[in-house]
Amino acid sequence: MTLRLPAANEARHRLSAPVFFLLLALCLSGLFRSDPVHASDAATAGSPISAVAGSGHSGAQPELSWASDGEANVPYVFHDPVDLNHLEGFEYDMVQEIARRLNRKARFVQNDWDGLIPGLQRGMYQMVVDGIEMTPDHLQAALFSRPYYVTGDRIVVRRDRMDLNSFGALRGHVVGTIKETLAERLLQREPSITVRSYEEETYAFSDLRNGRLDALLLDGPIALYYAGITDDLEIVGAPVGQTRYGIAFKQGNTALHDEVDRALGTMMQDGTLQVILARWNLWTPEMAQMTGDHVVRDVKPVEWLRYRNAMRAQTGWVGQLKRYIGFLPDIGEAALLTLVVSALSMVIAVSLGLILALGRQYGPAWLRWGTGLYIEIVRGTPLLIQILFIFYGLPGMGIKLSPFFAGVIALGLNYASYEAENYRAGLSSVPRGQMEAAIALNMTQRQALRLVIIPQAFRTVLPVMTNDFIALLKDSSLVSVITLTELTKTYIRLSSTYYDYIGTGLLIGGAYLLLGLPFVRFARHVERRLGRSLMRSGHH
Repeated sequence: MTLRLPAANEARHRLSAPVFFLLLALCLSGLFRSDPVHASDAATAGSPISAVAGSGHSGAQPELSWASDGEANVPYVFHDPVDLNHLEGFEYDMVQEIARRLNRKARFVQNDWDGLIPGLQRGMYQMVVDGIEMTPDHLQAALFSRPYYVTGDRIVVRRDRMDLNSFGALRGHVVGTIKETLAERLLQREPSITVRSYEEETYAFSDLRNGRLDALLLDGPIALYYAGITDDLEIVGAPVGQTRYGIAFKQGNTALHDEVDRALGTMMQDGTLQVILARWNLWTPEMAQMTGDHVVRDVKPVEWLRYRNAMRAQTGWVGQLKRYIGFLPDIGEAALLTLVVSALSMVIAVSLGLILALGRQYGPAWLRWGTGLYIEIVRGTPLLIQILFIFYGLPGMGIKLSPFFAGVIALGLNYASYEAENYRAGLSSVPRGQMEAAIALNMTQRQALRLVIIPQAFRTVLPVMTNDFIALLKDSSLVSVITLTELTKTYIRLSSTYYDYIGTGLLIGGAYLLLGLPFVRFARHVERRLGRSLMRSGHH
């Protein structure tokens, strides 16, 4: 048996991948901070990097942090279609006015709809403003202000189904709505209606246009802003039911709740709330009845008209081309964040995976059992569940991580289990005689592993490890559920803002391809080098 010690140049080649990942992560990680929120300033509120790069505090003025899902949330809180770096919406304007009256600086925090109340309970922000209905379930989960808006559900249909103009007419049809809303509960009570529930309004309207749905039942503001700007959809019939929106606070935060509630009350009394809503074409007789504000003010729906005109101006190939060019800075920032998250996660996966593999291959019985249990548990549970557990579950144990580090750690711990099995296979592929020869040369077991066994095993698994990084690059899309605005989250925001899934999807897909191609070529290069090395050493 000939003991094979790696030559200096071969050793450098074999170590190139982990060194590359480490250097890349260290160079790029300095570009990002761990603050999980968007700044509320107009210039930075919609920046993809602001999901991990927090805004500085003014010091003198106390902060009022609030959350909403601004990715596809017209007309509540959304990105201006003319300037994607600017947030707007009637709720956005309302919160800015509340903050002004409380002498506070509003700070916006982006979060998915499903994570809004858990994030509130976790302490990520002080209140949630996102058209949250004051249902019995929501009232148990959070403390609510007085209602700031009342609306009914409206039926939206294609022009070829104008006959579905009442709730009774919906029986026997497929109807879409937004999940966890009054409309969903009303539809579910009627067994003859097939209900399709959606997280995003844009998906529901897309399915209606494509014929997958016969009708939609949605809150009045949503129906107006999605169906009111097109020629192929119509709002029909009278409003169905009635629901009220309130501002949600963490249970026990009565001091802030009372301050905001008083500010809302004064805004209703002095007509400020009417002015805000009228600018968005959302002031209704129901609102006048609820607030007691029956004064008729001459307020033009300027925001509604501006939004409608902006959306109609996006048609035509010239408008689309300008829009796609405007997407490039946001996509570039999101791609950089995706690369940083993936690189840092791979560093964790490579390091921890090697430790797990050595423990399972050469450790005592208790260590082999423990590492094996970890690997099977992590590989046997969904990555998405692990991300949500680390971000939302660990704070219950006193461990709070920013979205950036929670995502990096979750991806790293998950992929470490797969890397461990790759490395264990590589270690097993090294002939047993190599260890025996090293021991015979007076090496300790640790020296034999470090100088003889691991270099040979690492050369075998290097192509697989590079391919795993490419897979991790794509799996990093899952961190979008914890407010990180990487490429997938950017796709959702851009496509939802302009209702353009094909062109935006091609741009995002191209970004993923450009990120992955260098590593594909690197893997092929390693495989060729490995093949030549094996041929020189006499192995077939």
